[in-house]
Amino acid sequence: MDTPERLDAALKRLASALEKLEAASERRAGADALRSNLEEELAVMQDDRSRLAVELDGALARSISLETANEEVARRLKGANAAIKAVVATVEDES
Repeated sequence: MDTPERLDAALKRLASALEKLEAASERRAGADALRSNLEEELAVMQDDRSRLAVELDGALARSISLETANEEVARRLKGANAAIKAVVATVEDES
């Protein structure tokens, strides 16, 4: 093999290596971009999770408050019903 042939072979190997390096670089850039997008999505999801947790805590507190109010209303209605029955019974007895 004379020098020009050896030089051509070396240049071909160099060109092949450069193509492989460029392809690897493009794959790496794509992977980095994907990772960046995933990290951004994860941050958004974590913010949503935190917001939803706060909303859930508020909803649970309102639910407990409504249950307490409901029990109080039921107790008062029961007392009012008993008072009305007592008045009706008194009126019927007087008749």
